[in-house]
Amino acid sequence: MEMESIRHPHGGPPRTQGEPPWWRHGQLERWWDGTTGVPWRSTLVLAVFVTVGSSFAARGQDREPLDAFARTLLLAGPACLLLRRSYPVAALFGATATALIYLGAGYPYGPVFVTVAVGVFSAIVAGHRQAAWWALGMLWAGHLLIGHWLYRYLPPGDDMPAPWGTELLTAAWIVAILAAAELARVRREQWAREREERKTAEKRRADEERLRIARELHDVLAHSMSVINVQAGVGLALLDSDPEQARTALTTIKAASKEALGEVRQVLDTLRAPGDAPRTPAPGLDRLPELADQAAAAGLTVEVTTDGERAALPPGADLAAFRIVQEALTNVVRHSGSRTARVRIGYAPGRLDLRVDDDGPATGAEQGGSGNGLAGMRERAAALGGRIEAGTRPDGGFRVHAELPLEQKETP
Repeated sequence: MEMESIRHPHGGPPRTQGEPPWWRHGQLERWWDGTTGVPWRSTLVLAVFVTVGSSFAARGQDREPLDAFARTLLLAGPACLLLRRSYPVAALFGATATALIYLGAGYPYGPVFVTVAVGVFSAIVAGHRQAAWWALGMLWAGHLLIGHWLYRYLPPGDDMPAPWGTELLTAAWIVAILAAAELARVRREQWAREREERKTAEKRRADEERLRIARELHDVLAHSMSVINVQAGVGLALLDSDPEQARTALTTIKAASKEALGEVRQVLDTLRAPGDAPRTPAPGLDRLPELADQAAAAGLTVEVTTDGERAALPPGADLAAFRIVQEALTNVVRHSGSRTARVRIGYAPGRLDLRVDDDGPATGAEQGGSGNGLAGMRERAAALGGRIEAGTRPDGGFRVHAELPLEQKETP
């Protein structure tokens, strides 16, 4: 099925149905900065916020006024964060150091610590958890030293020791930053796992579709080519002695090749226009008489018996049953000396039982085929939760026995 492209209302990167929203797993940051390199847009906004916010926060605080050095420090912190993608640890410790110098210089409290919070987020999300803890520990230790011991030697000159109650607020602020950063890290890892699982599922679906098409082409071509091969031999043998019989063989070849081309075209149409309804319905057991006629044209008599009350089959089971019988009869034509095959179809509640027998003996190659046909039959049965047994009978004949559940959900 084709995936529909979806864009969010603000022009961010497109996504397909089934994918997470555009703000997940780093897409918001990539869209905001417009690049996977230096995050200059978000850093510029952060620098403006810290500078303007500090000017407002300075009102009412008995601290040193914001001079040129203070504003340089307020810009230095965001400048360090320009490196947070390439060097998250260096960016974090640079922002922490500028915050401590700002605090030690006696400047007003304010949003200068936001730069540290952003650096912690970037480091933890990048996997540098220990560095983030060390940076916050350094910031807290510096705050304790400045607020309770070094304030005597640092500006402003008339500063008093900080109340110990503020340390609880500082600790709560640090814990909140760590918790939020860890939550962001866990969510990003979860989104990364989901993204990988989606890729794996898409690859698995593509592989299953490729195998399904391969099975369809093999079953169609193997059966038709077997009929054509037999009839071509008959036509060549009787071309001079019995021209009418040779004409009949050529007519059979024409009909078999036409049907094969039609089924191959249907398979190829599904590749060109996935999701479109097929032009002709998929074959099922209702076409078993037609299959018997084709086998008869190849010199094989098919006897069909039915046990139980016939019921409508799910499309997948109906197609699988038809292809299994078709492949079994093809193997009889190609690899068995018997000119008679017996097909038994048993209907039971929730189960379909198929059995194809011939009396052998094997001719030329191993009776039952080269392995591709049997592998395809087993894959069809396994896709429905069923099973197939194929092998030589004690009397020398060959039997294909399949059991297909009808109530179990089919795999895509």
